[in-house]
Amino acid sequence: MNSNIEWNEVLKKEARGIDDEDLGEVQEVQGKYVLVQKGIINKEKFYIPKDQAESYDGDVLRFKISQEDLNQYQHGPPSIWDSDSIQETTTDERDTDEGRIPLTEERLDVSKRSQEDQATITKKPVKETKRVEVPLTREEISIERRPASGQTEVQSPIQSEKDIKIPLKREEAQISKKPYVKEEAIVKKKAFTDTKEVTEDVTSEELDTSNVDRD
Repeated sequence: MNSNIEWNEVLKKEARGIDDEDLGEVQEVQGKYVLVQKGIINKEKFYIPKDQAESYDGDVLRFKISQEDLNQYQHGPPSIWDSDSIQETTTDERDTDEGRIPLTEERLDVSKRSQEDQATITKKPVKETKRVEVPLTREEISIERRPASGQTEVQSPIQSEKDIKIPLKREEAQISKKPYVKEEAIVKKKAFTDTKEVTEDVTSEELDTSNVDRD
């Protein structure tokens, strides 16, 4: 409960309502009231009773009111401040208004995605002339004359030319081609890591105070 809240630690902390609604920032704690301020340019001040505070986690002071309920606490400082005030605030501190202006900057977030390339390996025919020596066998005729032996039946001599055909055998080379695996080409993939520098423009915010009016 709020009895466990260290009130001297809640200054400049976020104030949140029910459903985590933004109620502004704690500016001052005095007596039974907490001064909460909303807005950067058009600042609104709300004096919320301490008994509406529910908890404090070190970063956020939570109240049991909604953003709509906040309007009923939009008035001037209470005319009577309790003597048991826990937070002592000097006049200089009460007169000082502070506002927060967030300045953002873009940050490069580089991710990697996988892409696929192709390496092309081409097989092409190469023609060359092969010479193979093959032994081939052939038959030829030779004529040998011998004296006649024995009695044979004699016929009359022929009266014109007569061809006598004698079959002769010979071998010819017949060529056929059969494919076979001469060798194997082994294709391997190996990963290499290259460092590549990427460049991109980023935008950040800064304050230009050259046009600020000065009293």
